[in-house]
Amino acid sequence: MLDFAAMRATLAEAYDLAPSMALAEEMRDIHAKMDRVVPLVDFARYAPYIRAINRLKAEKNAVILAHNYMTPEIYHGVADVVGDSLQLAIEATKVEAGTIVQCGVHFMAETSKILNPAKRVLIPDMAAGCSLAESITAEGIASMRAQYPGAPVVSYVNTTAEVKAASDICCTSSNAAQIVAAMESDVVIMTPDQYLAQNVAKQVPQKKVVWWAGSCIVHEQYTAEDITEFRKWNPETRVIAHPECPPSVVSVSDFSGSTSGIISYVEREKPQKAMLVTECSMASNIADALPEVDFVGPCNMCPYMKKITLEKILWSLHSGQAEVFVDPEIAAKARIAVERMIELSRKIAK
Repeated sequence: MLDFAAMRATLAEAYDLAPSMALAEEMRDIHAKMDRVVPLVDFARYAPYIRAINRLKAEKNAVILAHNYMTPEIYHGVADVVGDSLQLAIEATKVEAGTIVQCGVHFMAETSKILNPAKRVLIPDMAAGCSLAESITAEGIASMRAQYPGAPVVSYVNTTAEVKAASDICCTSSNAAQIVAAMESDVVIMTPDQYLAQNVAKQVPQKKVVWWAGSCIVHEQYTAEDITEFRKWNPETRVIAHPECPPSVVSVSDFSGSTSGIISYVEREKPQKAMLVTECSMASNIADALPEVDFVGPCNMCPYMKKITLEKILWSLHSGQAEVFVDPEIAAKARIAVERMIELSRKIAK
């Protein structure tokens, strides 16, 4: 647990973190990337932290990898690499800096450590977990293998290192269907997201896909009834859903894709109005780059992702605390599953 009082006292001694409109004005180039969703007066609170973090990254030879669900001030202000789980996993293999600060949830930091065992990996808040990662264990994998002997296990990257180590290959929402289709067995086990598995099963009817009963606390809250009711009053709005949503939600949407897939779709189609049926920060982070699109409708926040803040990022870089470690034996096995995913994804992309 972070001692916020001690943390803030230490940071206040080392950095000038008082809100500053003058500094906000100086950093207009950064603010311009989030102008639609972050008023300048609010940016004045973030600017001192952004300046301090960016300076500290250079001093500490550090790089920040940020997921698409990070808030705009992190996504646009301090991140060196942004993307979905697959993009971040691939970029983690290219990092030259000695320290990686993972702005996402814990399994993402573990993945970076698995792929970079010699590097220091920090996560600004160890409590940034994941409902999916917590829903499955290595023992759960073993029980699925016992039920379906010989079937390969395709595990979502939203899992712990132990689960990855017990799996044959990993996947993300952007490559899940292709990876399942590439498995030689007629039966494929998918863990831990039941809804992603069910949506993939519709895309890959030649396979019998069986799944673990896990789900994402953000995406499981959406219902087809909600979407249908919204359409009655907003018939011109394009509804775009993440495949972690229940299949009934995906079926009444106009498009379904991973976070990177959603961004590509909106950039390509540029609908007049769009509702992103996923985590709230998705729309916030692309709003300024797509001024012609009106992002409307409800969204759900991930309480784990929102544990990552500029203040905690600065503290992590300043103190070097919240370092992520993975048992070397587990990491070696998990690395095989992750690298298989990356290698297969690259072949699929060609």
